Amino acid sequence: MNPVVIAVGLMLVLSLMRINVVIAISLSAMVGGMVGGLSLTEAANVFAQGLGGGATIALSYAMLGAFAVAIARSGITDLLAFKIIKALGQDASAGRMLWIKALLLSTLLLAAVASQNLVPVHIAFIPILIPPLLHVMAKLKLDRRAVACVLTFGLTATYMMLPVGFGGIFLHTVLLANMLENGVEVTKSMLPTAMGIPVFGMFLGLLVALFFSYRKPRLYDESKIMAVEPEHIQINVAHLMVALVAIIAALSLQLYSNSIILGAMVGFVIFTLGGVIKYKESQDAFTQGVKMMSLIGFIMIAAAGFASVIKETDGITSLVAAVELTMGDNKALAALMMLVVGLLITMGIGSSFSTIPIIAPIYAPLCLALGFSPIAALAIIGTAGALGDAGSPASDSTLGPTSGLNADGQHDHIWDSVVPTFIHYNIPLIIFGWIAAMVL
Repeated sequence: MNPVVIAVGLMLVLSLMRINVVIAISLSAMVGGMVGGLSLTEAANVFAQGLGGGATIALSYAMLGAFAVAIARSGITDLLAFKIIKALGQDASAGRMLWIKALLLSTLLLAAVASQNLVPVHIAFIPILIPPLLHVMAKLKLDRRAVACVLTFGLTATYMMLPVGFGGIFLHTVLLANMLENGVEVTKSMLPTAMGIPVFGMFLGLLVALFFSYRKPRLYDESKIMAVEPEHIQINVAHLMVALVAIIAALSLQLYSNSIILGAMVGFVIFTLGGVIKYKESQDAFTQGVKMMSLIGFIMIAAAGFASVIKETDGITSLVAAVELTMGDNKALAALMMLVVGLLITMGIGSSFSTIPIIAPIYAPLCLALGFSPIAALAIIGTAGALGDAGSPASDSTLGPTSGLNADGQHDHIWDSVVPTFIHYNIPLIIFGWIAAMVL
């Protein structure tokens, strides 16, 4: 009857039953709080107090939605889609369609990797880049679940492996620092080996998703896609120049200030001043963008409340203590159980970066007591922290792809983003994380 297990399990069951994700998260938080000893009133108060933690992210998504609509109205996305469709041709052969699919998926993967390590904008690029390409994906009969898997791989595997951008924060500032603080003598040189084996498992999961699970053509209603696209406009060179200035300004300001809100807002203002969006239409454009991103924002807000309740119950500490009592001196069982508990914690909180500081003070001395080497302990704690980032209904790594792929309402967050990424990434992470713990 651990509150973490009950709350996360209930959230997943309700979500899989197609109950609205916001309701599923909120109801699960209440139940988890009461199982953890809080009264209904106390659980509701803690949940409400925690909501503010997701407000900044929600407003960031709203601003990004408005900015994405402005970019679409400039015609630059029309030009991008037109170029791809032209390359595809009217009577494209199967080989040509396969080549275009491979090129498109490779480009999206590189964009996701760059968003974490090269130009750390995180998921900000998705609601801007993906919606204009939905028409192209429909022409290619490309299964959007495959696209979700590609994007999530780029968003998660790279910060687990490459020590630059967000990867530098996760590997050095969070993981390495917490290991050293808790008595495990590890060095930066150990990171590629310790995390390389679990990430290789994720790579195999990506290959399975692309070449087996979602390789068959999938049909989408193109009329629904056209309904969310702006009316086709004549390409205006001046508008394209304004779009380039707005994008560069928004990106530069975001990187300088570390604020998605500020960058997207300035970009939207540039589009308005540049005449891409008429003053009398700016209200409608902004509203359209906010509407497109509203569900994602509310999920983020509810997830912050959920995490607040879970932490208030002390369920995480009792869960880890119960695991410690159960596994005894069995190293193989200990490694497996630590990984599974990490999965539950991260799926509940929705952030691997927040999970490491919670589990490291308990896992680090436990690993040493059981005789794991420092590099094996690094692999266990790093993998346990990252587990659940892909596959959680409340994680950026699934919400980001959904924000772009569901612009026309034809991509379900749970069944088309969460379930595919959970199957293809969390299962391999547990297997290869366990292998790393045993062989290192």
